[in-house]
Amino acid sequence: MKINRFFNKSYSINEYLVLIYRFIVILLFFSVCRVLFYLLNTGLFPQVNFHSFLRMMKGGVMFDVSALLYINILFFILYLNPFPVKFKTWYQKSLKWLFLSTNGFALALNCIDTIYYRFVLKRTTASIFSLLEQINNKSSLTRSVLTDFWYMIVIWVIMLFLLGRCYRLFIPQKPGVYKKWSYSLQSVIAIVIVALLSVIGIRGGYMPSTRPINMNNAGKYVTSPEEMSIVQNTPFCIIRTLGKKNFVIKNYFQEPELEKIYTPVITPKDTAEMKKDNVVVIILESFSREFVGSLNKNLNNGTYKGYTPFLDSLISQSLVFPNAFANGRKSIDAIPSVTASIPALVLPYVLSERSGNRVNSLASLLSGKGYETSFFHSAPNGSMGFDAFTKIAGFKYYFGKNEYGKEDGFDGVWGIWDEPFFQYFANELNKMKSPFFTTIFSVSSHHPFKVPEQYVTKFPEEHIPLQKCIRYTDYSLKEFFDKIKTMPWFNNTLFVITADHCSESDFKEYRTLVNDFAIPLIFYKPDGSLKGEDTSVAEQIDIMPTILGYLNYPDPYVAFGNNLFDKNSKRFAVNYIEETYQFLTGNYAIYFNDNEFTGIYDRIKDPNLTNNLLGKIDLSKEENLYRAIIQQYNNRMVKNKLTIPNSGPVLTQTNRH
Repeated sequence: MKINRFFNKSYSINEYLVLIYRFIVILLFFSVCRVLFYLLNTGLFPQVNFHSFLRMMKGGVMFDVSALLYINILFFILYLNPFPVKFKTWYQKSLKWLFLSTNGFALALNCIDTIYYRFVLKRTTASIFSLLEQINNKSSLTRSVLTDFWYMIVIWVIMLFLLGRCYRLFIPQKPGVYKKWSYSLQSVIAIVIVALLSVIGIRGGYMPSTRPINMNNAGKYVTSPEEMSIVQNTPFCIIRTLGKKNFVIKNYFQEPELEKIYTPVITPKDTAEMKKDNVVVIILESFSREFVGSLNKNLNNGTYKGYTPFLDSLISQSLVFPNAFANGRKSIDAIPSVTASIPALVLPYVLSERSGNRVNSLASLLSGKGYETSFFHSAPNGSMGFDAFTKIAGFKYYFGKNEYGKEDGFDGVWGIWDEPFFQYFANELNKMKSPFFTTIFSVSSHHPFKVPEQYVTKFPEEHIPLQKCIRYTDYSLKEFFDKIKTMPWFNNTLFVITADHCSESDFKEYRTLVNDFAIPLIFYKPDGSLKGEDTSVAEQIDIMPTILGYLNYPDPYVAFGNNLFDKNSKRFAVNYIEETYQFLTGNYAIYFNDNEFTGIYDRIKDPNLTNNLLGKIDLSKEENLYRAIIQQYNNRMVKNKLTIPNSGPVLTQTNRH
């Protein structure tokens, strides 16, 4: 009786406190859904313990806040109405109906997924709508589900009842003396504050370098990829995938024929004993090939010097691939491409509904051979979702701005300036136990195109603002190598230097559909064992199999690229542009739109792609290869077959300090 009286009674308090209270209430209900999701599917998450579950619950709040802010946008707008009509009984009842219907539907989605997860082993996404359209026996299927899982309906009804009772426990108090203009001003200020907080909550952070959170960010809180579904919630996953193109099964070839034409499963031949060289991969922000003088000897009638004097000097002592290309256009495309040999086709892997797939990467594979693995990115932790992906990929340590631990050197936007962070990187490498594999991602060559104050005169404005930043990062790279060249592990280390993607261009030669992806790719070994120039086509996804081949890695793994040191490997580069695949092979650029080939161009003689050679030359073998690549990529994404069985990483990323 006391409980009943408690729920039936209503207390009038400040209207803004009521709004906060109601948001917290629905947030708690979402957490209850997460607990139920786990408890009713415990057998599917064998590695979860009490402490790891608490970590997932904590991480899940960020996803719940984001989803609930989307769901309640209309409620917030109507609730914060600055006019006195908002206190009318009919208006308040309408608000209650809106709140319960929208949030009740969201709770229903979570309840449904608690059961549906068992059949698909992932949270429901927007692709469910296209799936429902293909089901003919919807009514009989619905009856079967309601009969078998009636208890979820009971649970949902109970939650909806309790939500309604909690909603009316506190009601907004009408101001004692209503002053129209002062109250309206107060309401407008409240709307602005709520709007700003909502943007931060939806994005999952307030830093400019923070991308809006996506499904992949759940990887930060788990120890196994499938546990990401515990952290997520179904409304969030549906909202984040609405309007996005999905990976779909392709059937260009039957399975036996497909495997003969192309397979991403690389099975090393009998090799010598595995080398235990250290490996350092350096990914430079926006470092288009255009900026590197030694890779553009014909620009400006042979007088072009570029903006990377140190990199040019290193290239003269390295094995360089002057015909290399990025697999995507954004930083979030580059990390999976470089470290896990997963190209950005159809949509970025880390933003897709398949971002919870198990992957094998340089980190996961080499850690199994005794390597210490780490990833360095000077932005605030959580920026771009790098920390989440690197954990999924099996990197043991993550070093971001938090680990750097000082505000000195922060550029105010993206992260720590390249020079001090590369010095920090050098110091941390000297603490690591060999053999180690590590990756660093630079940040300074980025909008708003600034350099540290002490270097403004050393690196003045150039033709385009980015060029002075390129000079600064090249200088930072020089200082890094000057520091590490006397360290005991230096000579036993393979360095790989590349870019994440291209940026604005100063030359018309680089304003083409092909050269929009042109990047440097350099392999440097201090002992001089790797030297020369290979003009064959190369791409970011080649980096992983090339490093593993160089080390004589002995076990099978999945990679969509090729070993560049293997003269018999198939050489190509693949990108995705406006729903069209671009394949580069030899001198040709070939275009395919999922159904047919639409163009073949000689990219060397015809860089602007004006003369379509389709039907004039025979590239049937290449066409079959490219169809097979697309089929393998899409089908393995959909079927979660991006690893050799039982070879996926154990997600145990920790902070070193």
